[in-house]
Amino acid sequence: MQGKKYYQEQLFTSFQLSEHIPPHNFYRQLKEVLDLDFLYAETRNYYGVSGQKSIDPVVFFKLCLVGYLENIISDRHIIQHSSMRLDILYFLDYEIDQSLPWHSTISRTRQLFEEGVFEEVFSKVFSMCVNKGMVSGHTQVIDAAPIKANASMESLELKVPEEDLEAYLRKVRHFSREDRKVNKATKEDQVITGNKHQLKGIVSRNKKWSKEQDGRPGAKHKKAKYTSNHTHYSPSDPDARISVKPGKTRKLNYASQLTVDSSSHVITDIFADFANKKDSQSLVQITKRVQNRLRKEHLIWRNLLADTGYSSGDNYAFLEQEGLNSYIPAHGTYKGGPEGFSYVSETDSWLCPQGKTIPYGKTYYETKNHTKKKEYRASKHICKGCPIKAICLKKSKEKRFSITYYKPEYDRAIARVKSPIGRHMKIKRSSTVEPVFGTLTQFMGLRKVFTKGIKQAQKVMFMSAIAYNLKKYLKFTKKLAESKTLIQEGVLRIINDLILSFFMRYNVLKK
Repeated sequence: MQGKKYYQEQLFTSFQLSEHIPPHNFYRQLKEVLDLDFLYAETRNYYGVSGQKSIDPVVFFKLCLVGYLENIISDRHIIQHSSMRLDILYFLDYEIDQSLPWHSTISRTRQLFEEGVFEEVFSKVFSMCVNKGMVSGHTQVIDAAPIKANASMESLELKVPEEDLEAYLRKVRHFSREDRKVNKATKEDQVITGNKHQLKGIVSRNKKWSKEQDGRPGAKHKKAKYTSNHTHYSPSDPDARISVKPGKTRKLNYASQLTVDSSSHVITDIFADFANKKDSQSLVQITKRVQNRLRKEHLIWRNLLADTGYSSGDNYAFLEQEGLNSYIPAHGTYKGGPEGFSYVSETDSWLCPQGKTIPYGKTYYETKNHTKKKEYRASKHICKGCPIKAICLKKSKEKRFSITYYKPEYDRAIARVKSPIGRHMKIKRSSTVEPVFGTLTQFMGLRKVFTKGIKQAQKVMFMSAIAYNLKKYLKFTKKLAESKTLIQEGVLRIINDLILSFFMRYNVLKK
């Protein structure tokens, strides 16, 4: 007999949310292990003693976590999604008939709390991973990736010389209150920062782009322009910087500096940086941040793995001073000295192919990149009568060349990278940090920074890393529990076999 279901709402019903969430549910397990009650004391100073009650700080952080765990970057969609999920309501300590906070409350609370509060939550989760035995601390892998900012290249405005700034602002728009609200950039952000050499290079690139970009298929603009951080800025998000990766389009981005432990791929640190900075300029800051975090957990750090972008003589010298073994390949531009010349470390000089000594001259800082260098210079009398003088000196009257001040550090770093351990570390680096970045950008809501400003971007990156580490934590706990169960079952099986064999022998002897 065919059945048919008729729906009729009941006026009264008995319903207990905890009974409808299975024990193996992710959010039920997360609620059991994640204790965020310390946030009440941590955030007390952000509130007054009277007025309307705010959103619970623990509920706020849990809602943010849900967004990154579900790969949702919109606050409005987080509320809509959470209200339809029984397990998420149970994780938030809400009943099915309770309304969740308004979506704008999440945005306002995110702006209210400083990034230090978000870092405390990250440190709490990191300590949980350490206590579970997921972090060795011995080998850390560092990498960076551009994360798209919440700003468009179409909204870029042109910077002007400092002396012309006020006149320019009066010319392009009325300097009213409405304009001040739209343009968040300071006067320093609106002033040209490039020197004459950099600006001249931008002019030549514009000429090249006007020829190459206009004729490409699908070109939208009649005249392409080469935009630079020296000449353009974003009025809506002044901290966003123009950057580009090979094969990708130029966008306004932030740089995400990530550090991962090689043991179980737990994130040990993450922070937002300006996208136009070189990775090598951030290495010292990264190292100090990770050192402080590992020391608090009483972990010893020995090896640092990174790609060529972090290579520089200053960094090699700093890492040796800190007692860290760096496995960072040197730039392809590093030659170690002129071709055919040999270095004499005892006298700090060079021998040319004809056996002539080129002595040390002076130490100076290069103007363009502000790098420390050594100059070696021989008088013209040394090269007099040399058979290869025309080839070696060319149009110069004396032999003079410069090399990096940190040549010994470069040579030791190159030797470490080329050693068998260095080749093993290279494989470990690519298999450790790159999958983590892929997971964060594709599945943990880090494909775009939906806030404005570098401080807000830092909060976004912390929350994405927290969600990643918590997922790792629960998977590791599950594997550990399964392994313990298998061991217990194996021990019980052995005991049963021993008991059975004992009784069998006893019965044989008795007969």
